[in-house]
Amino acid sequence: MTALPGAAPLYAATPGGLLLVLAVMLPAAAVLAMLVLGPRHARRVALTTMALGLVVALAIGVELMRSGAALIYIVGNWQPPLGIALRADGLSAMMLAVTAAVMTGTGLFARELFGLDATSCDGRLATSFWMLLMGLWSGLCLVFLSQDLFNLYVALELLTFAAVPLVCLDGRGETVAAALRYLMFALLGSLLYLLGAGLLYGAYGTLDIRLIASASQHGPAIHVALALMIPGLLAKAALFPLHLWLPPAHAGAPAAASAVLSALVIKAPVFLILRLVLDIAPPEAAAIAGQVLAVLGAASILLCSIMALRQERLKLMIAYSTVAQIGYLFIVFPLATGGDGTPPWGTIAWTGGALQLTSHALAKAAMFMAAGIVAEAIGHDRIRDLGGFGRVLPLSAATFGLAGLSLMGIPPSGGFIAKCLLLTAAAVGGHLWLALTILAGGLLAGAYVFRVMDRALATPAEPLVLRKPIPLRLELIPLVLAILAVAIGFLPLEPFGLLQIGRPDAALAVSP
Repeated sequence: MTALPGAAPLYAATPGGLLLVLAVMLPAAAVLAMLVLGPRHARRVALTTMALGLVVALAIGVELMRSGAALIYIVGNWQPPLGIALRADGLSAMMLAVTAAVMTGTGLFARELFGLDATSCDGRLATSFWMLLMGLWSGLCLVFLSQDLFNLYVALELLTFAAVPLVCLDGRGETVAAALRYLMFALLGSLLYLLGAGLLYGAYGTLDIRLIASASQHGPAIHVALALMIPGLLAKAALFPLHLWLPPAHAGAPAAASAVLSALVIKAPVFLILRLVLDIAPPEAAAIAGQVLAVLGAASILLCSIMALRQERLKLMIAYSTVAQIGYLFIVFPLATGGDGTPPWGTIAWTGGALQLTSHALAKAAMFMAAGIVAEAIGHDRIRDLGGFGRVLPLSAATFGLAGLSLMGIPPSGGFIAKCLLLTAAAVGGHLWLALTILAGGLLAGAYVFRVMDRALATPAEPLVLRKPIPLRLELIPLVLAILAVAIGFLPLEPFGLLQIGRPDAALAVSP
C-alpha cells in the first residue's frame, strides 16, 4: 500500500463551514417536506427552498472572499480516512452560485409553465418535477463540495436517478426510450468510476482526494484507476463520441427539465474530471490525459456543431450545441498545464474554462426555456416552419439571440471573454490546432444561431397564430438568464482571483 503523510490532521474546520452542510441538506429536506405535506404544497416548498438555497450559496461566496481561504466542514469531527470532509474553494463556490441561480430561474419558469394549465399545475407531473429538481440540487451541491471519492459516487448516482425520470416525465414512448439510453450510459459510467475508486482504496487505504494527492509516491494503480474513472465520467458528461444519449434525452424532456439538465447536470462529471486530472493525477499522467481530452474536446466542438447545423427541430439543435460547447471545457487541460511552472489555476486558460462553465450554463438554460415557450405557444419546434416567430414572441426571440451571442463568442458576452481567454492561451502556448478549433467552433455556432434568427425575423406568407397566450413574466425569466450570460462579458480579461482561493500555491504569479 502506498505511504500517506503522518498523523497531522489534513483538514481543520473553518467558520462558516456549516453553510456547506446547509447547501447539501436544504434541498434534501425539501424532498422530505413534500412527501409529508403532499402535492398541494410541493411548489411552495420548492420555491421557498430555492430562495433559501440562493442565500446560502451567496453566503458561501461572501465568506470565501472575506476569509481568502477554503471553507471546510468535517462531518462528525472525524478526520479522513475515517470521516468525510466537505470543502469549498473558489471553483466550488462559483459552481454553487451558478447552480442556485439556474435552479431559481428554472423554478420560477416551471411555476409559470405549469400554471398555464390550472387543472394540472399541482398534479402528478408537476409534483414529480419539484421533487426530482430538489434531488438534483442536493446531488449537485454534494459533487461540488465532497472530498471523498465514494461520497462523490453516491452524489453521481443521486444525480442519475433524479435526472433520468425528468427526461421521461411526460411518459411518451420516445422519451422513455431516450431515458433508458441515458440510464445505460450513466450506469456504465458509474461502474467504471466505482472500479477505479476501488483500485484507489486498495492502493492508498483512503478515498479522500487530498490524502491521495499528498501520497509520497504513486504506483501503477492510480494510472489504471484514472483510465477507468475518466471514461466513466466522460460517458456521463456526453463528450464525443459518448454523446449519443444526450440529444434525444435533452430534446425530449420538458423545457424546464432540459434547461437544468443541459446547464448543470452534465457539468458535475466535468467538475470531477477537473479534480481528478488537476488534483490527483501524477504530472506525467495528467499531461497524457490532457492531450487525449483536448482531442476529444476539439472533435466534439467541430462534429457536434455540424450536427447542430443539420437538425430540423429547435430543441435537438440546442442539444447538439450543448455537446459542442462542452468540448471547450476539455481543451483547457493542455492549455492550463503549459509546463512553464505556473500552476493550472493561475493561468488564463483555467479562468477561461471556468467562465465557459458559467456562461454556457446561463445561456443554455435560457435557450432551452425560450425553445420550450416557442413549442408551447406554436405547437411544434420545427425550425423550417417557425418563420416569423419573433413577431409573435419577441422576447423569446431576443432571448435566443442574446444566448446565441455567448455560444458564438461575440462581444460583449460571457462566451466571448471565455473563448478569448482560451484563444489567447492557445496562441501564446503554441497550440495552433486548438486556436483554429476555437475559431471554427465560433463560426459554426454562428451558422446555427443565425439559421434560427433568420426564421425568427422572416415574414411568413401566413402569420403564425399562437395556440395559447404566453404570459409576459414567463418570457422574462429566460431573458434575464440570457442577459446574465452576456453580463459576464464585462469581467476583466485576466485570471479570476476567486478561482485561486483554496488552491495550493495560489500565491504564485499568474501566467498565460
